Amino acid sequence: MKRKFGDRRGWKRVLTKRYGMTSVKREGFEGDITLVEMKEVGEPLWKSYGERRVCLVDNGYQWLQHFPSHGAYTLTTMFNGEGEIVQWYIDICRGTGQEDGVPWMDDLYLDLVVLPTGEREILDADELDDAMESGIIDKDVYDQAWIVLKKIEDAVILGQFSLLKQAVEDRVRLSAYLKDNNC
Repeated sequence: MKRKFGDRRGWKRVLTKRYGMTSVKREGFEGDITLVEMKEVGEPLWKSYGERRVCLVDNGYQWLQHFPSHGAYTLTTMFNGEGEIVQWYIDICRGTGQEDGVPWMDDLYLDLVVLPTGEREILDADELDDAMESGIIDKDVYDQAWIVLKKIEDAVILGQFSLLKQAVEDRVRLSAYLKDNNC
């Protein structure tokens, strides 16, 4: 498992950035929310989903990440330079926490991508399989990862995964924080 931090430390592609974080307790969500604004990147990052090619990182892009306190997943909402959602990326994880005031998650390999069109794609199931086969995780952790992913995917399909809708408002709030505090 790899520990990933909300400030995206050590990411060489991003040359300059602004970062902000807040802790939230509201109906439907309790945990930390981070925003990374990529001011300057070395080169854009593109991802292909079938015939669709999507830019995920470029100058002016923002990544908003929700770290729920229960630690079963994180949600990263990726916005382009015009503030439009490019995709939602749900990492299934083993746990979340904070180190020196920065949220982290232990990535459990399995991911769900949701595009603004409603299309969904499950990623890295092979990495989860490999982790179990090599003994990094056991069968219980493997099964739990799939249970969490299916529960989230079902909620997305039914329009009940409220963080997808909440992301726009949270981005606006954290963007204002970055601007007001010259982060």
